[in-house]
Amino acid sequence: MTPARNSAVGERPAAKKTKAVKTKKTPEGAAVGAAEPRAAESRTALVRRARRINRELAEVYHYAHPELDFENPFQLLVATVLSAQTTDLRVNQTTPALFAAYPTPEDMAAADPETLEQLIRPTGFFRAKTKSLIGLSAALRDRFGGEVPGRLQDLVTLPGVGRKTANVVLGNAFGVPGITVDTHFGRLVRRWKWTDAQDAEKVEADVCALFPKSEWTMLSHRVIFHGRRVCHARRPACGACPIAPLCPSFGEGETDPEKAKKLLKYEMGGRPGQRLKPPPDYPGEPAPPLGAE
Repeated sequence: MTPARNSAVGERPAAKKTKAVKTKKTPEGAAVGAAEPRAAESRTALVRRARRINRELAEVYHYAHPELDFENPFQLLVATVLSAQTTDLRVNQTTPALFAAYPTPEDMAAADPETLEQLIRPTGFFRAKTKSLIGLSAALRDRFGGEVPGRLQDLVTLPGVGRKTANVVLGNAFGVPGITVDTHFGRLVRRWKWTDAQDAEKVEADVCALFPKSEWTMLSHRVIFHGRRVCHARRPACGACPIAPLCPSFGEGETDPEKAKKLLKYEMGGRPGQRLKPPPDYPGEPAPPLGAE
C-alpha cells in the first residue's frame, strides 16, 4: 500500500502553528522579545549595577529606617521576634501595652505566660513567641546582666533569635553593619540577579560581597522599603519603578505606568506607613493604633 495522500493533489501539508513570542516594553517604551537572551554579566558589571541600584534607592527612600517602633535595644529585640509571620504595623500596635507591662528583661522573664500570650496574641503564633520572649529575657537577666549584647555571636544564642533578628538589632540599636535578609530582601535581590541563593545566609554573604560594609544596614532598609511599596511578591509595579532600567526582571509585573501606580503601597500610594511614631523626616502619616484601622 502506498501512504495516504492529502485529498487535494499537490496540496502541501498544513504548516505547524507557532506560538507568538510575547513582548514586553522596556522602561524607555521599546518592545523587546520576552525570550530574548540576556548577555552574561561580568562580576564587575554586576557590582556596578548593584551599587547604582543602591544609589537610586537612596535618593527615593532617603528617609528609610527600621519600621518597628522602639526606644532601646531590648524593645527592638522583642519587637523583631514578634515580627515573624506578621506585619511591623501589627507589632507596633501591640508593643505599647506589652512594654508598659514588662519594661525590662527582668520583668518579662518573670511574666505569667498566659498573661503574656494575651498581650501578644494579635501578632500570631503567640504561644511560641511567648516561650521565646520569656526565654530570651531570662537569658539576658542571667547571662548578660539584663543588657542586650552587642555581638552577633552572643545574640544568636538567645532563644528565638537568628541571624536576621541579630542583624536588625546590631544595625539599628548598636550601629554594627549587617544585612537583614527578610522575605522582601530575598525576593528583590533574586529578581535583580544579585544572587540565586534561597538560603538566607548564602543570600547575606552574596550581597555583602557587592557592597562596602558601611552600606549594609541602610541598603537593607532601602531594599525592604522598595519591596513593601513597589516590588511586591505577586504584582510588582514595574511601570512605576524608579530602578526599572536596571532591573533584569522588568516585565514580571504591571508595566503600564498608570496601572502600576495603583499598585503602590504605603506612603507612595497615600497610605500610612508601619510606625505609630515615625521619624521626623518620614513623609507618610503615622500608623493607626490597635483597633483604629
